[in-house]
Amino acid sequence: MQAGNKNPATGLATLEARLAQDLEWLCLPPPDWTPDRKMGEADVSDVLIVGGGMCGLAAAGALKLVGIHKQRIVDRAPAGKEGPWVTFARMETLRSPKTLTGPCLGLPALTFRAWYEAQFGLDAWQALDKIPRAQWMDYLVWYKRVLGLNIDNGVTVRSIEAAPEGLLRVEMDTPHGAETAWTRHLVLATGRDGGGAPQVPAMAAGISRRFWAHSAHDIDFEALRGKRVAVLGAGASAMDNAATALEAGAARLDLFIRRNDIPRVNKLTGVSSPGLAYGFSNLSDAWKWRINHYAMVSQVPPPRSSTLRVSRHPHAHFHLGSPVEALEVRDNALQVRTPKGNYEIDFLIFGTGFTTDLTQRPELATFHDAIKLWKDAVDLSGLDANRELANSPYLGEAFECLEKTPGDSPALGHVHLFNYSALASLGKLSGDIPAVSIGAERLAQGIISALFDEDKEAHFAALQAYATPELYGDEWTDADLAPSTESAPVQESI
Repeated sequence: MQAGNKNPATGLATLEARLAQDLEWLCLPPPDWTPDRKMGEADVSDVLIVGGGMCGLAAAGALKLVGIHKQRIVDRAPAGKEGPWVTFARMETLRSPKTLTGPCLGLPALTFRAWYEAQFGLDAWQALDKIPRAQWMDYLVWYKRVLGLNIDNGVTVRSIEAAPEGLLRVEMDTPHGAETAWTRHLVLATGRDGGGAPQVPAMAAGISRRFWAHSAHDIDFEALRGKRVAVLGAGASAMDNAATALEAGAARLDLFIRRNDIPRVNKLTGVSSPGLAYGFSNLSDAWKWRINHYAMVSQVPPPRSSTLRVSRHPHAHFHLGSPVEALEVRDNALQVRTPKGNYEIDFLIFGTGFTTDLTQRPELATFHDAIKLWKDAVDLSGLDANRELANSPYLGEAFECLEKTPGDSPALGHVHLFNYSALASLGKLSGDIPAVSIGAERLAQGIISALFDEDKEAHFAALQAYATPELYGDEWTDADLAPSTESAPVQESI
């Protein structure tokens, strides 16, 4: 068996050389093939990707591998903190099996396993159970570097608007001030809340933020040392935040769970396959709704390890069948009322997930009324009620937005929602690790098809103008041409 690598840098260098060789043998990436565009003095990108986390990097990599080089990635986070992995994700390890190939785009040398084994060896890989969360971030940083992907960090997109010549105008705040960017296609690889916002129950309205936070917010867990902390919810984020509070020294932790039991079976795992990943988008709308609704109401259980991480603390208390009915601030504490009792706490964390609601996305404000949603596209009368699905965008095959009223906003076809809000239309291709490469390649194929169609006149003109010969006319003799009238020279005998 392979021993651990005593010099991880050497191991990575060898892996990177192999990746470079693989790309060379595959003739990847191909040369840039799209015409240069300008808006005034400004360069126009073919694709602007908002979000430099796993989905944004996979999208950028897939586009580069089909010759889209005029692309730009922006992210509001500092370098190395893109995505949730070292910010509001608080699990110890990923829940996904370590063997999933993730964003590798079909390149073995680009997998997490290749990256891990290059540094730590086969023995360490075989001993590894689940991937440590922060190590996944380290892998993504390496992934970005070896594919030559650059991210402009500290950039927040404020607005997206239709512009002349089929372009999109994107207003951004950057570390250097306001900037206007021009792009032909825009990809919102903005994660779990990219189509909405953190879901906070209405009962929190009017309660000072010093008493509560959502699990996706920045939380000063050190400030919770010695405090009475409660968490609302029983999903993975609820468990992870509860465990983090306990490990930070919370004096007591109450976990309020609406259901009488915690979900125990991850239903989608039972049908997870290439068939689901590739075939979901071709199902009828009724079947898409049926599958998604069933998975949603069944709910995904928290990982066993995350739950044990909470329950091993004797001062952690699980309250089943205990939805929070009311909140009130009294005597400098938060009073929590449930059907089973009243509790006084110092801080409450909502592990209540996210809502899909495009009106919560300020960057899409100019398009809110024009984007087709599922409730606009499908007769819901015969389907199980599901507000989340009804408010989801009804997307095309390349994750592109569609118009509610055809012809009202054609620029929407250039806006691609490569985030969680695509679930209803295309399945889990743009948020989770298992099928992110399939999603990124589908996105890239759709965008390059659109770009080629948009530039067909220029490509046809290039076809007509191309004049580099491969034959010069001296390679053959036409046997049917009349023979020359000139006499052949007489060869004199010696």
